[in-house]
Amino acid sequence: MNDLIGFFDSGVGGVSVLHEAVKLLPNEHFLFYGDNLHAPYGPRPLEEIRVLSAAGIDVLLSRDVKAIVIACNTATSAYAEIVRAAHPELPIVGMEPALKPAHFARHGGKVIVLATDATLRLEKFERLMRLYGDDVITVVGHGLVELVESGKAHAPEATFQLEALLGPYMEMQIDAIVLGCTHFPFLCEPIRRLFPRSEIFDGREGTAKRLMDLLNKNGLRSDDTPGSVEYQSSAGPEAVALMRRLMDELG
Repeated sequence: MNDLIGFFDSGVGGVSVLHEAVKLLPNEHFLFYGDNLHAPYGPRPLEEIRVLSAAGIDVLLSRDVKAIVIACNTATSAYAEIVRAAHPELPIVGMEPALKPAHFARHGGKVIVLATDATLRLEKFERLMRLYGDDVITVVGHGLVELVESGKAHAPEATFQLEALLGPYMEMQIDAIVLGCTHFPFLCEPIRRLFPRSEIFDGREGTAKRLMDLLNKNGLRSDDTPGSVEYQSSAGPEAVALMRRLMDELG
């Protein structure tokens, strides 16, 4: 086993999670693989998501990574339990919508969960809803992943699409908005303009902390090396260039 930590996402969205991990673990070596060729995963049938996720994670396993982060809510919901059962020796961190902290941030209003169709319909989210589903509005983020994947997160088209999806709730008291897809943090700016009084939650920081905890627990930290990040994509160099640009934008 080498010193690499593998990150997998359906596309570029997981870069938002990778950014948190690099900040928290600056001495680690990261390999990010995005299956941009097949993004988005959200509208696909469950079995197809599992096949694509398996292929993507196999890319990481072929590099003998010491830990894996499934930086995709949809892939986590569809495939995390399967890959954990197949590789019990490997620390594997997944994503879930940050509904719990959003629930406790309510003060009389509602919570919007913006996510992909698959994330909202699979059992993982249903379990969260049973625990923290009071006054929750679920919204499928149609078209948003595609906009981020095409480098248009800050373009007028993104604002127009967000207005179309979230406009019906702009006159309501929305206490919190949960970004249940790792692509959506790149849309924070227009979301904040539409809902300036709402608190925005996502699972990036918690996922990075969980990764750190598992590395510590398993004695896998690389504290004495300068860190690095390597990017790969099923769609080729243009997607890799977008990954690098998005990482730079996050600072």
